[in-house]
Amino acid sequence: MPATQRPDSDAGSSYQRPDATGPAGAAEATEQAGARRPTEAGDGEPAPGRDHGGRSVVRVAAPTERRNPRSMDLDLMSTREVLRVINEDDRRVPAAVANVLDELAVAVDLAVTALRAGHRVHYFGAGTSGRLGVLDAAELAPTFNAPDRWFCAHLAGGPAAMLRAVEDAEDDEAGGAAEARECVQAGDLVVGLAASGRTPYVLGALAGATEMGADTVLLCANPQAAAARSVTVFIGVDTGPEVVTGSTRMKAATAQKLVLNAFSTAAMVRLGRVYSNLMIDMVATNAKLRGRMISILMEATGCAEDVAQRALTEANGDLKAALVSLLSGVAIADARAALDRSANQVRGAIALLAG
Repeated sequence: MPATQRPDSDAGSSYQRPDATGPAGAAEATEQAGARRPTEAGDGEPAPGRDHGGRSVVRVAAPTERRNPRSMDLDLMSTREVLRVINEDDRRVPAAVANVLDELAVAVDLAVTALRAGHRVHYFGAGTSGRLGVLDAAELAPTFNAPDRWFCAHLAGGPAAMLRAVEDAEDDEAGGAAEARECVQAGDLVVGLAASGRTPYVLGALAGATEMGADTVLLCANPQAAAARSVTVFIGVDTGPEVVTGSTRMKAATAQKLVLNAFSTAAMVRLGRVYSNLMIDMVATNAKLRGRMISILMEATGCAEDVAQRALTEANGDLKAALVSLLSGVAIADARAALDRSANQVRGAIALLAG
């Protein structure tokens, strides 16, 4: 296997990667985490089998599949009571995410290291998890002007699965592995999204990515997932049983959305696409966003609206160059040159101009 470059000193990660398992190990992890045999688990679950139509059947053993004692009488409650139960359970999610911030920080540092070196971040997921990955990747270009190649989302079943479930797509372990081998390169970071932690398509992709020399992250709602042993970073958010048993579009998905928001936003901050708490690399694609660019300049510099508008016009809409120009009192050309010399970092450019 090609050697995987560890995070640089700027990323600050000392997370040690377990031994990779490859496709065979991923298959074993899938069975242990999601379809345990009675002799292995002692919980009375049947071995994987076939239904009356000859299709494979797996009974998943994950916290999200357990019954929630707080919602046992859900169908007997008033509408207001149903909403209260859902809301009270939803409140547990941020606390669960708070418990995995150390692991999430390591994943962010790996992403920053990969992107700074010209590599990519991949999301592999199925169902709701996969759709959330697609959503997160799609929003990074308009929000942070992130290059299209930085974040690549892969959804089991392809684009059609965004709107309609594609039968058995998530069970295609070999397909996930093949897709990863085709597009993942050494130095990339691959994030697997699976509520149960045992989705075959996702585990196959992670195994394929490991073969290619990429670092891997598994984000799931099963802290005991066996696949934790075969990835670089494991993020198991303990959201517990769902209000509607097995409906992982609820708390498990909410946790994944929170984690992905934090993951990609923190990476963009570390890459200099935020100044203070302002979006300085945004793409102004409509009237509201063009107005926001003026507001950002006014907030960051204390200048008047006409001054902000003039600076943006002189910079041909380049918000970052206009900002450095106003903060440093230099011409737009000098601001751009300083940004080029400071890896496009506003504070670094200002320091250069002040020195």
